[in-house]
Amino acid sequence: MIIVCPKCSTRLQVDQEKSPNRPFNVRCPKCSSTISSGGASPALEQSALAVGDSPATDHPRFEPATARAYEPVTQQAVTPASNDALQMLAELLANSTGREHDKSGARPAWDKRKALVCSAEPLREPLARKLTDSGYQVFVAEETRQAIETMRSKQLDVVLLDPQFDSAEQGSAFVVREVNVLRPSQRRRLFFVLLSPSLRTMDAHAAFLNNSNAIVNVTDLDDLDRVMDIALREYNELYREFFTASGLTAL
Repeated sequence: MIIVCPKCSTRLQVDQEKSPNRPFNVRCPKCSSTISSGGASPALEQSALAVGDSPATDHPRFEPATARAYEPVTQQAVTPASNDALQMLAELLANSTGREHDKSGARPAWDKRKALVCSAEPLREPLARKLTDSGYQVFVAEETRQAIETMRSKQLDVVLLDPQFDSAEQGSAFVVREVNVLRPSQRRRLFFVLLSPSLRTMDAHAAFLNNSNAIVNVTDLDDLDRVMDIALREYNELYREFFTASGLTAL
């Protein structure tokens, strides 16, 4: 079971089999407040999982599963694992040294953006492949619970949402709600892309009205890499001073 601190919204995972049957109190490890297992938390009530009547709210038979990491169906031949490890270590050392002198706030090349694809089945493979080819670490959600759990457990940089995602369970509405309840500091670190069959790609006004950072028309998916590059560059430029003052790298 999950208990949420009403003061700082920290979520605590409690082993339900080992917990007492009656209400009990625990201390929040973050703010030291007392948390009661008996009452509902305001933070949880605002969450997408509190809406009800969805796979994201039912008690699962198994542990909640996050979205699967995308692996291309066909891959190029790779060098031996030992060589890969040595090369990766060398790149990490080089980049860690360079970061000490880099005041630009640019994202390190070795730090791949993490993207979550929430779409109907026909779009999953094209979207995931395009993002993977562009250097993203991609996770693909097939249903609502996977999407919500991944948004909570992974430090995502980008979420792409198709309005037809898990339509039987209104998955799109749950993902949007989860984005909307993020704190401002968390929301600035998530680039939310809405896929649309009707809205124009890069329509800033439509993006604003839909509380998203960018719109991509589904007919323009072949140009997704270029669209994402432009959109993220503009976003990072907009928040450049804020990220620099906060000691954060660009998205």
